[in-house]
Amino acid sequence: MIERYVLDLRKIDEAQLAAVGGKGAHLGVLSRIEGVRVPGGFCVTTDAFRRMTARTPALEGMLDELARPGPDDGEAVRTLSARIRRTIEAAAVPDDVAEAITGALVRWGAEDAYAVRSSATAEDLPTASFAGQQDTYLNVVGATAVLEHVSRCWASLFTERAVTYRRRNAVDHRTVHMAVVVQRMVFPEAAGVLFTADPVTGNRKVATVDAGFGLGEALVSGLVNPDVFTVRGGEVVTRRIPAKRRAVRALPGGGTRETAIDAQRQEQPALTDAQAVRLVRLGRRIEAHFGRPQDIEWCLADDGFHIVQSRPITTLFPVPETADQDNHVYVSVGHQQMMTDPMKPLGLSMWQLTAMVPMHEAGGRLFVDVTRRLAAPAGRAGLLDVMGRGDPLVRDALETLLEREDFIPSLPDAGAGPGGAPAGGAPAPVETDPAIVAELIERSRASLAALRRGIRAKTGPALFDFLLEAFEEHRRVLGDPLNIQAIMAGMEATWWLNDRLEEWLGEKNAADTLTLSAPGNVTSEMGLALLDVADAIRPHPEVVGFLQRVEDDGFLDGLAKLAGGTEARDALEAYLDRYGMRCVGEIDITRPRWRERPSTLLPVILDNVRMFGPGAARQRFEQGRRQALQKEQEVLARLRTLPDGERKADETKRMIDRVRTFIGYREYPKYGIVSRYFVYKQALLEEAGRLVRAGVLAEREDVFYLSFQEFRDAVRTRRVDERLLRRRKEAFRSYQALTPPRVLTSDGEALSGAYRRDGLPAGALIGLPVSAGTVEGRARVILDMTEADLEAGDILVTAFTDPSWSPLFVGVTGLVTEVGGLMTHGAVIAREYGLPAVVGVERATRRIRDGQRIRVHGTDGYVEILS
Repeated sequence: MIERYVLDLRKIDEAQLAAVGGKGAHLGVLSRIEGVRVPGGFCVTTDAFRRMTARTPALEGMLDELARPGPDDGEAVRTLSARIRRTIEAAAVPDDVAEAITGALVRWGAEDAYAVRSSATAEDLPTASFAGQQDTYLNVVGATAVLEHVSRCWASLFTERAVTYRRRNAVDHRTVHMAVVVQRMVFPEAAGVLFTADPVTGNRKVATVDAGFGLGEALVSGLVNPDVFTVRGGEVVTRRIPAKRRAVRALPGGGTRETAIDAQRQEQPALTDAQAVRLVRLGRRIEAHFGRPQDIEWCLADDGFHIVQSRPITTLFPVPETADQDNHVYVSVGHQQMMTDPMKPLGLSMWQLTAMVPMHEAGGRLFVDVTRRLAAPAGRAGLLDVMGRGDPLVRDALETLLEREDFIPSLPDAGAGPGGAPAGGAPAPVETDPAIVAELIERSRASLAALRRGIRAKTGPALFDFLLEAFEEHRRVLGDPLNIQAIMAGMEATWWLNDRLEEWLGEKNAADTLTLSAPGNVTSEMGLALLDVADAIRPHPEVVGFLQRVEDDGFLDGLAKLAGGTEARDALEAYLDRYGMRCVGEIDITRPRWRERPSTLLPVILDNVRMFGPGAARQRFEQGRRQALQKEQEVLARLRTLPDGERKADETKRMIDRVRTFIGYREYPKYGIVSRYFVYKQALLEEAGRLVRAGVLAEREDVFYLSFQEFRDAVRTRRVDERLLRRRKEAFRSYQALTPPRVLTSDGEALSGAYRRDGLPAGALIGLPVSAGTVEGRARVILDMTEADLEAGDILVTAFTDPSWSPLFVGVTGLVTEVGGLMTHGAVIAREYGLPAVVGVERATRRIRDGQRIRVHGTDGYVEILS
């Protein structure tokens, strides 16, 4: 019975996490690592907690209530969690549990001082540390006091902060139980925290030590500013030693109190440099044992370090795995593709198999290794130029690394750059001929039709063999030299026009107007086509009312029963036939497509019904075309008045024709990729369905947590590792809480870059100007398209916009995003529609509140929040 309720720390390992909680399990493992001193003691198990809750029936009803409050109902959570805590603290410790605890105290020393510490089963985990969510009590003396503080630790499972944290991390309150660690008290000269990786930059080769006098509680509570030592390569590289006027110390009879530090000691360091280095060396041993960077709480007593806690640092972005120990620099693919959310394993592997360049995975995101390009002078110049035009923050981050001179090796110019072009080179020019675009589109359509024909009868292992061949064709279409030349022609013409017209006429971003309503842009056409769908729905009030009440994706069949419903359904079906393969985050094949979840489009359609009149699509396109023509005539006329004006006007006219011929095609390759992806996905889901029917999988979507090769093996062997699926699902949930960096090094350092601009108004939110003009309006902060609820004049503020967001663009007057570049899809479509737009505004969705009035300066690249 004693073993059921009390376990000696030295007998505990990670397999007993359910019995002793995260902290107890970690301390048990730590106590076994050679050279690591952990204060001795025991753990009161979760069985004891369950014994108490079973004898407290009132808790059951309160836990039911706790599951009911809405996500934003803070007051209800606060009140209910306080009631639960009072109930637990008032409940007597069951006799058999009390007997086991007092027996353990007798063995360790009944009158000694102890630290009594909570250890929840959802604490100190690899994916969620839950740090500081429950309570610790220091210098507890005597069996009666220990039992009282065990009850307090149990109750702390339901502090408001712990309950809120669990809700935010989607952890069910009923699945979490509380163990309590009881350890011999250490009376330290100094205490603090060691991070074996820099918690700010993520650099795994840099450790930081926070230290103060006395107990660590002074640091945790913010009573003093700690000494901070930065250690790298076995030496202290920086130190900050503030005055430490207070400390927390243990009282002889139990408890703690604040004390003043002698004036002559206040500015002395709590550790010597040698001690800080020794502590970091100890931390590296602990880190190596657990296999990941650690957040370690330590005490220094009698010149020896005692480790009182170690948990994983869950906020660090993971580092791509490599086969060597060389330095590497990675650039985020998600920031270029406007999809920085994590991808599921099948999505990651499919993108890697169909991409033109090798890609590395970390944290559910993809990165391209640009080390060799940066190492060679010509490759470096070309890479920085392309990155700088697309996203200045990426360029700034790369230049920050280059300035250090010791991270990136110097190599001779050689090798290929992204897309297969020679490093620093450019694809051969292409003549300005609309027939080239028509030919490329026809090639893509023919390849897609062949894919659909070929895949129809393929099942089992033969399907995967066929897909591997299809991926070769996928890359061939993308890598077609004419395809690359056409894409680059539109982009380079845009850059040329912006550079020359600013130089010759002093006009910024002139290409933004010159590209309005450019022909053949499949993404801007997609947004306008949804206005046509609204035209088919608007005349039928019964259909409008029905769509406002839709709650699932089976609504299309119900339309035929309504007056005007057949016409509405046909319009929606035609739209889905052309664009149903698209969705938010469409580079991840596992994301639900519009054809699979058509209700996603309804909020935007209903906004269009309400905000626009008949024929709005044609009117919008024609208005943009006229504006572009007027701008062309104006620019050419002004150029002809300049010295050498005829030559300048002729060159500009050629570039305007060039940009209007090719800039629309810039969007088509992505459309082709996503079209092929939907064909792949439909076939793969059919195969997953067969695995479900064979009892191999519980549901089809489980295959999303397997790589392509693992899926193939599952089809061949008719076996799937359920534990692997559980680990992958848990990892994916943890990745959703991470923010991917634009640039990442093999040391784990995350670099986001900075804008280098002066002269902007105070408080301005700086970003990248991608579509000219200035507009004021109400900010609509929207993170999910299905929550769109727009009014005329609104400005869309969101994290990122891939092509699937373009239907929203027709109903707004401006755009602000956190991610993006000059030639990313959102920027291209904003210019097509004439929307002032600023992208790359760090934390825009948190710094701008929904409903605030803002001014977007699309020409100069900043946003003002108006009073």
